[in-house]
Amino acid sequence: MKRIAIIGAGNWGTALAIIAARAGHDVRIWSRNAMVVDSINRERRNPSYLVGAQLPDSVRATQEIPDAMKVAELVILAAPSHATRELLETLAPALRSEMIIVSATKGIEIETGKRISEVVSEVTAGGARPRFVCLSGPSFAKEVVEKHPTAIVAGSDDAEAARIVQAALSFQNLRIYTNDDVIGTELGGSVKNVMAIAAGMVGGLGFGSNSVAALITRGLAEITRLALSEGARLETLMGLAGLGDLVLTCNGNLSRNRFVGQELGKGRGLEEIEAGMSEIAEGVKTTLAVKRLAERKGIEMPITNEVHAVLYERKPAADAANALMTRPLKDEGNWYDAGAEVSGED
Repeated sequence: MKRIAIIGAGNWGTALAIIAARAGHDVRIWSRNAMVVDSINRERRNPSYLVGAQLPDSVRATQEIPDAMKVAELVILAAPSHATRELLETLAPALRSEMIIVSATKGIEIETGKRISEVVSEVTAGGARPRFVCLSGPSFAKEVVEKHPTAIVAGSDDAEAARIVQAALSFQNLRIYTNDDVIGTELGGSVKNVMAIAAGMVGGLGFGSNSVAALITRGLAEITRLALSEGARLETLMGLAGLGDLVLTCNGNLSRNRFVGQELGKGRGLEEIEAGMSEIAEGVKTTLAVKRLAERKGIEMPITNEVHAVLYERKPAADAANALMTRPLKDEGNWYDAGAEVSGED
């Protein structure tokens, strides 16, 4: 049995709490929301996320981070990426070197373009430095809790830490693989959300399977070029953390990012769409970070650029689709080459 702290009681944090408890672990889940904490402790249900799912008795909720962190061996970060640095700074005094920080957050810090592992490293420099594992892959929280067979990845530079997380959370319908490519695992899980918004636009515009297939394929090319330029490995982007997560998020009806794109394609404004959502679509903010990162690296990412234009420049989704279809004709060879778009060889 492990003692596990989960920071964030949204859909994925709640699902991981349920899975960890089913696997026999002692779980503490932290939320800012007093109503969520009280409902979990009294009624064994989260009133805001995964409504209807019952949490096992071994899950206890708290509003106090020291209480959640007390004697924790695994600390799972399941909050939105834009809140991660602030939360880590709050967590820092309670961190110990023997802990393992597990990032279940799929995003990039907007202001710096840093991945979550880089934020963790920066915040913990000069203090306790827990080992780090990134948890990513194709996994809708609702389906995991409902025991649909699911496979994800635990990526870490520390093979032992990855295996500990793998052994702790692999249970019944959840199967976890390991890899040592943190960069590819993090970027695959983050940038696919941008592509999911684009896929949603395709659907919202009334286009069919041909269009979605093309979007996924070219989206994978963009993700791979960027990730390789950062030091990721190609096989990671062809696996669960890359292609697997991309296919799920671009096609699945449970995808918040796809939903945002779909509504944009129908002509609704971003502010109106987000006002009606209970949980953040990470791809909206990640689009800003990815565009800036690609520009710094000199990598052209046409789908990302058009998603950015629709989100932040009020470009109609139909015009964005037309812009992609009227780009200069090119060869498909070496689609994963980081310099292919810039050199005109793509």
